[in-house]
Formats: sequence, C-alpha cells, structure tokens
Amino acid sequence: TYAWFFLPSFFQSPPTFGFLLDIDGVLVRGHRVIPAALEAFRRLMNSQGQLRVPVVFVTNAGNSLQHSKAQELSALLECEVDADQVILSHSPMKLFSEYHEKRMLVSGQGPVVENAQGLGFRNVVTMDELRMAFPLLDMVDLERRLKTTPLPRNDFPRIEGVLLLGEPVRWETSLQLIMDVLLSNGSPGTDLATPPYPHLPILASNMDLLWMAEAKMPRFGHGTFLLCLETIYQKVTGKELRYEGLMGKPSILTYRYAQDLIRRQAERRGWVAPIRKLYAVGDNPMSDIYGANLFHQYLQKATRDGAPELGAGGPQQQQPSASQSCISILVCTGVYNPRNPQSTEPVLGGGQPPFHGHRDLCFSPGLMEASHVVNDVNEAVQLVFRKEGWASE
Repeated sequence: TYAWFFLPSFFQSPPTFGFLLDIDGVLVRGHRVIPAALEAFRRLMNSQGQLRVPVVFVTNAGNSLQHSKAQELSALLECEVDADQVILSHSPMKLFSEYHEKRMLVSGQGPVVENAQGLGFRNVVTMDELRMAFPLLDMVDLERRLKTTPLPRNDFPRIEGVLLLGEPVRWETSLQLIMDVLLSNGSPGTDLATPPYPHLPILASNMDLLWMAEAKMPRFGHGTFLLCLETIYQKVTGKELRYEGLMGKPSILTYRYAQDLIRRQAERRGWVAPIRKLYAVGDNPMSDIYGANLFHQYLQKATRDGAPELGAGGPQQQQPSASQSCISILVCTGVYNPRNPQSTEPVLGGGQPPFHGHRDLCFSPGLMEASHVVNDVNEAVQLVFRKEGWASE
C-alpha cells in the first residue's frame, strides 16, 4: 500500500510545494560552497539534471547583477540556475514604477548603475558623479580635499529621490552626500534655511544588521548603514527618516515577489497543480525566519479575509495567491549558532535579548522561532521531502 512512495520522479505527481533558499550562510560562506548544499541539490535534481520542485534563491545581497549571481550559483551548485530564479534585495524595486522616470541618487557598490537600470530606473546619479559635481561636500578624507575653491555650479539637475541598493564602500562620503541631498531638497549646491519635511522619497533594500562570511563573527550589513543614516537624520533634524519602500527579507513585499516567481517557474515547467506550500530555508533568525513567519501570517490572513493592505510597504499584489503557508527552516551553518543562540535565549538578568531587526519592524520574539531547526540545507531538503511524501532520487 505504500509502494507509491518509492516510485521514480517521472511517475510522481506535480509538486505542490517550493523552496525559498537563502544564499549566504545556507549555500555558501563567502565564495566557498557549503558541502551540504551540493548534497541538497543532488536530491533536488532528477536524472536529467532538472529541478524536481520550484526553487527560488532569495538573498539580501545586492552588489552584483542578477544574471551574474545566477552564473555564480550555477558554477557553485553544479546546477543550471536561471536569472529569474534569483531575487536580490532590491529586485522588488521593479514594482515601484512611479519612480522609474525620476532622477535618483543611487548608493551601493558594484554595478549600481546597471542594477538601477535593470530595475527600471532610467535617470540615475552615482555618488561619484555627485561628489565630482560638488567637490566641497566630501570633506572627511583629508587626502581628497581640494586645495582650491571651485566655482559654484548651477547647471546640475535637481535630484528627486534616493535609491539605497546596498552598503557602500566609503560610508562617510555616502552618509554626508545623502544628507546633503535630503536637507537641500535635491539641490545640494543651494542653501536652504529650513530642511523640507517630508523629505525626498527613499527606496531602500536589505535591512540585515549582520551577515555571515568567512570570518568567525558576523559582519556589518546594509542594515547597519541604514541605522547610521536614520540616526544622523534624526539627530540633525529632530525628525524621523521615512521610506517609501523598504524591501529585502524580512519584508512581506520580498516574499510576495518570491511567491510570484515560484508560480511562474511552475507554469513554465508545466506543473499544473498550484504551489500551496513554501518552505523558506535560512540562517538568520532576524531576516530569514522572521520574514518567513511574517509572510505565513500574511498568507493565513489572506486566506481568511483577502490580501491585507501593506500601507507604505509597496505596491499591492497583482496576482491572487495560491500559496497557503510559508514554513520556516533554520540552519546552523551561518549567522545562527546553536551553541550561542543570542536571538532566542534570554540575556543575563532576565532582560530581553537585543533586537537586531530594523527600526520599522515590530519586535515579536515568536516570529524569530523557526518551525524547524536542522544542521544544514541538505537536512532541510530531506525534512521537506519526508513531510511531502517525496522520495530522494
């Protein structure tokens, strides 16, 4: 009576579940693949080298091009990864079409202009372009200060918004120039007596305070840069820095975007059964687990009452959701360390553990508790296959 469980995949029913896989700390550490990831993908692929279930890679990194990240993953995982399977932290900015024609200052590193243009922004200004246009603004590095005073410029078009794609290299320069743009309402060569409020629109991605590379301890993420900018703006103006869009895990907007890519992937493969369950595998309780659990709550409410409004979180969903649940799975190969679970155990004296999430997130300790905790991504895939009644090939 249980013989169906051992049937080969070409007799198997179409999948009704899919994977949302984090990259750093789950599949790779820095530029080195985690061995368990190779084992996991051998289970996920059939004998023809195709994925047996839909898989989307959801990373909070954003300093590379989407197709470059797909090529990197293909080489590391020994599996063909398409660009439309990769979600970078800023990918949902494609949905913010009302800003695509505006002149936007872009912050980050790597191919920032190409990334911004790939997201639909047609008129971007880089930090270097702004610094060269107004060389008196960047004054921290003594080596870069001008020896003579340049003539003031009045031919530089006004900036209409700010894109924060990822952590920049020279934080002092980016923090100073972004503040100049916000305080001057987009014309940093002018002198405004009263800073405007509300300030120019800001779209930001990647709220991770910390992330895991090859070092033994976590490294600063873009969330640390955002924290600096928010604190400086608050200190200077007495007002709160606001975002028109804030994306990357744990933003619901990012998970809705991922869900849509899972649906499209299933349609391309001819899998007619709707994808009812999503399994989100990550190493960071504050971004991966919090985000998956938050999205699970969203799906549960959507099933009962229809899709809830997200306020300033971004554009509303266009496609009705078929997914009914998002199950969080925490691995121990990255930020989370089972020997030192700082985010889940109380600190000495019985106080609350430090909240590493973004300022705009409500702290809910229960959302940081994973549905399952496993050693690595291979164990995560095995767990899901057992739950779904699927055999490994």
